[in-house]
Amino acid sequence: MSALLEIRDVLRDFYSKHELYLFPFLKFCLAFVVILTINFNLGVTSRISNMVVVLMVALLSACLPMNLLVVFAMVFTVIHFYEISLECAIAGGAVFLLMFLLYYRFSPRNALVVLFMPIFFGLKIPFVVPIVVGLLCSVTGTVAVACGVIAYYVITYMKDNATLISSLDADNLIVRFRYIIDGLLEKKGVLVVLLAFCSATIIVWLLRRLSVDYAWTIAIFAGTVIMAVILLLGGLNYDTGLSTGAMIGGLLGSVLLALVVQFFAFNVDYSRTEQVQFEDDEYYYYVKAIPKNSVSKSKRAVKKITSVL
Repeated sequence: MSALLEIRDVLRDFYSKHELYLFPFLKFCLAFVVILTINFNLGVTSRISNMVVVLMVALLSACLPMNLLVVFAMVFTVIHFYEISLECAIAGGAVFLLMFLLYYRFSPRNALVVLFMPIFFGLKIPFVVPIVVGLLCSVTGTVAVACGVIAYYVITYMKDNATLISSLDADNLIVRFRYIIDGLLEKKGVLVVLLAFCSATIIVWLLRRLSVDYAWTIAIFAGTVIMAVILLLGGLNYDTGLSTGAMIGGLLGSVLLALVVQFFAFNVDYSRTEQVQFEDDEYYYYVKAIPKNSVSKSKRAVKKITSVL
């Protein structure tokens, strides 16, 4: 355990010393992966799928606020939708604009959640996102989780139906609009996933704030169970697009990743918990003090011995 704590402290010290350079580099990597993922999944137009364009946008994102990366991702996605049809671009753009306004109003600091959600869906472990959001963010992070889920399913729907939408009567805009809107509204499985992810986020947030031992661990497992129950029950009646085997494996992997996050963000020693009580002129105070797990750094003193002649 002490070896892991030492590795954690080394990583923290390294990041704090080189944050000025590491943060833009990490934003560049994230932007590169996000844009590349959009182009890979949709990839309708080669004009913005060019690697030079992707690198330029990633470099620009490294110098700009994180929320602008969300805007870049929306613009790239809508351009791909436009290549499918004008109706796809209008419908998708309207959904993204509404989500962005909602997200920017209630959860503007959680841009990473919106960006990571479609990526983790592709990795088959999207369940880790609501758990980690509940651990590290406020309850408003639920809005970002919901926006990420909707964005993924809108992109998936447009991708799966691109050929059929393109083959519809090009002169009849109403037919295309109706097909797209009806298709998006009829996906009841999205509501099941939204309910599962948002419920898990809120449950984890509530439990990890409790003044009980192992609150974060309890929150992780409780949120996972809530998600599993809702998804399994909802999957009996609606198509969520998640197979049972992949869902169980993804939930187990998400628990492990959440425990890793807990190790770096909230690693305490409950065996040394202290209850402190004191008072002033107006109040009595009851404080529960839990020490963090840490390792003492050895101080090395180098002495130079010289002979005196």
